[in-house]
Amino acid sequence: MDWLTTVDHKKIGILYLIAGGLFFLIGGLEAILIRIQLITPMNDFVSADTFNELITMHGTTMIFLAAMPLLFALMNAIIPLQIGARDVAFPFLNALGFWTFFFGGLLLNISWFAGNVPDAGWTSYVPLASPTYSEGSGVDYYVLGLQIAGIGTLLGGINFMATIINMRAPGMSFMRMPMFTWTIFITSALIVFAFPVLTVGLVALMFDRLFFANFFETAAGGSSVLWEHIFWVFGHPEVYILILPAFGIISEVVSTFSRKRLFGYSSMVFATVLIAFLGFMVWAHHMFTTGLGPVANALFSIATMLIAVPTGIKIFNWLFTLWGGSIRFTTASLFGIGFIPTFVMGGVTGVMLAAAPADYQYHDTYFVVAHFHYVIVGGLVFGIFAGLFYWWPKMFGRMLNEGLGKITFVTFFIGFHLTFFVQHFLGLLGMPRRVWTYLDGQGFNGMNLISTIGAILMGIGTIVMLINIVVTSFKKANASNDPWEDGRSLEWTISSPPPEYNFKQIPLVRGYDAWWKEKMEGNAAMTPAEPPGPIHMPSPSILPFVMSVGLFISGFGFIYDMLFLAIGGLAITLICMLLRSVFDDHGFHIEEHEQEKGVTV
Repeated sequence: MDWLTTVDHKKIGILYLIAGGLFFLIGGLEAILIRIQLITPMNDFVSADTFNELITMHGTTMIFLAAMPLLFALMNAIIPLQIGARDVAFPFLNALGFWTFFFGGLLLNISWFAGNVPDAGWTSYVPLASPTYSEGSGVDYYVLGLQIAGIGTLLGGINFMATIINMRAPGMSFMRMPMFTWTIFITSALIVFAFPVLTVGLVALMFDRLFFANFFETAAGGSSVLWEHIFWVFGHPEVYILILPAFGIISEVVSTFSRKRLFGYSSMVFATVLIAFLGFMVWAHHMFTTGLGPVANALFSIATMLIAVPTGIKIFNWLFTLWGGSIRFTTASLFGIGFIPTFVMGGVTGVMLAAAPADYQYHDTYFVVAHFHYVIVGGLVFGIFAGLFYWWPKMFGRMLNEGLGKITFVTFFIGFHLTFFVQHFLGLLGMPRRVWTYLDGQGFNGMNLISTIGAILMGIGTIVMLINIVVTSFKKANASNDPWEDGRSLEWTISSPPPEYNFKQIPLVRGYDAWWKEKMEGNAAMTPAEPPGPIHMPSPSILPFVMSVGLFISGFGFIYDMLFLAIGGLAITLICMLLRSVFDDHGFHIEEHEQEKGVTV
């Protein structure tokens, strides 16, 4: 009951980590099944229909249900600590965000058991996703599952924007914020602007499918290209929603394990802002082959290539931070350093795809698959692994095993490059994306075999990580406040794991790298910005869980045309909203003597 009702950002971070990890394993299993199917030509390991379902669910699960929540886990666990806050701005909304995400993901994955799995690709292009070509309820699971999960992401974006703007410790100006906090702030702004676009598209597709509207039905006067515009106006900022937090993690890790201040901090901040701004101006580079015309193609080509400039600034700043540093090769550091050349390769192929005439050749081949995975796996997933190894002792009070961690890094790093490096050449040889099988004698056999071996290696690396987590969980929680001894920001000034109220006294920030500055001046602790006193904390609530269950039930009702379920589920959610507004949460106080004992109230 404690976990179902919690509004504590640290516990919600752990819930995001568990749920995101579960979906990561499901998405990874789907990926390995795809690779086994493609290990040899004319294979029939899975049927063509099952293959379409696998690629749809793999992409959707990994992007929306694994990568996003794992980032939200680190955001929840770390951001309030980094800015010297006791909680997020809206703890109730934070809990609601988690539960709506979880039940949306659950609804999507129940499609496997219902026998109606989405099969129109993770982008769900119409007319393929229209009722004309996808008659069952598979795509309905996609539409409603993502709408419910998207509510959670949008709430999280609003919450973290409000938190970072309003709840920074005294003295922490914007240009004194840690780089991870900056990237989460910009990411939250991207979420607030991008996710409503996806919501509008999904609602329109839902009306097409459930109520026979004609937004995308070409025969009835709709436009299938309209869906592409709506999806990619969301979809390209989504790539930056995923990768910017990874940039922030790498900035923290590289700086800490080089024992150096991040090189060019202000240029890193402005590069992040510029990437976010340009991210909204490039969506049609996914649509060069739809016939938008030479002017549109040229403009979107130039805008896409421009993004390489602020990204290049970041790459050089990380390299200059490492240059001359006293580098420690911990697992987190290895993932951080491995991220840099891997992401550069993904970026370079992105610039290649930005050239519209070249894109005509690369489009819908395995070259695009390779590029995308170099950015998302080589970038984002490496960043998540670095962040997990780096902040694990702060979240759980235990250090992950470094020996097992290095095995994870080696197997995952080698497996990743084996899997996706050869796919560039498969694409250049002409192997199309999303094909169930291929003929012998086309030059695809050897590279597909290598790719599948690499995917299995990545799976082994993930299993070693799970073993590491299980082994570590049996150890005694004995991590110090600053287990890496070189921590630079405020989260390393309090106990590991932190108490419920985070800071007994809110700290006074006197510069960038606030904790490092205090240590260099010989201080054993941060200067408090307030006298000790009772601390006000929000009360736990079951309402977020119940509201999300209501939306889950309503989703089933819409999918199967059960009006009583659809209305009943929405009624449950609305009643909970009314209860919340009538019986407002006044929270509770943790008194000073309870703080001294470390009592959790």
